[in-house]
Amino acid sequence: MTDKLTRLWATKNRDDEWWSSFVTSPLAILANYGAVEVPWITPNRITAASFLVAVVATIGILVGGTGCFIAAAVLIHLSHILDCMDGQMARYRQVTSSVGSYYDRLTDQVQVALWFGAAGYAAYAQTASVVPVFLAMIGIAFYGLRGYAKYIALEIETARDPDYAKDMARLKQAETAAGLGYDLRDNWTWFLREQRKFLAFDEGVFIFMLSAALVFDQLIPMLWIFAASQLFWGTYKSWLRGKNIGENRKLALPK
Repeated sequence: MTDKLTRLWATKNRDDEWWSSFVTSPLAILANYGAVEVPWITPNRITAASFLVAVVATIGILVGGTGCFIAAAVLIHLSHILDCMDGQMARYRQVTSSVGSYYDRLTDQVQVALWFGAAGYAAYAQTASVVPVFLAMIGIAFYGLRGYAKYIALEIETARDPDYAKDMARLKQAETAAGLGYDLRDNWTWFLREQRKFLAFDEGVFIFMLSAALVFDQLIPMLWIFAASQLFWGTYKSWLRGKNIGENRKLALPK
């Protein structure tokens, strides 16, 4: 049992967001303990199931009401657990594919738009104010800008240096410093370091933030946080990538 859990833990994404690291990813590992031995359960089918559950959660938010909000919060977590499971299973079985990774990331992006768009509508239905819809729109747009700026920067840098993507991937590699096989001090150090990711407002934090807002029916404060955080990070990361492109150009053309 320990050997299998160790191998499953090794499939965990090393750069998971805060909530993923402590909740959804460990739960996915436990679910995969049995699922990886079932032949008909495949990573791509899990990706499809994750997206289907996300759509049902969106419908729950749109319908509204305490019961539907709580059900949607549970389904959002289930969707994210499945989202963690597909990659873990692919790495465990050594069947990772670029096509699977593509659709996994694509559905992740669509889910954020669905969930927060639905939350904006639900808050509008409660208040008859368009402000929540506008906040949701800002958050979704600038969250998308983060990925789009990354894509543009990668395209420009790769045109200049075909090995740019490989070099960046090498720099991003991180040593696993926690989990099974590590002592209490290593795990505690990792735990404290992970807390910084809460401020990054990535997908895992969205799961925590949105589900909490649904359970406690506090959609408008959550949407303000969502819009403000994505406005900041979308603007900052876009500026930073442009700055890095300029600096890399200077390094590539020394005088």
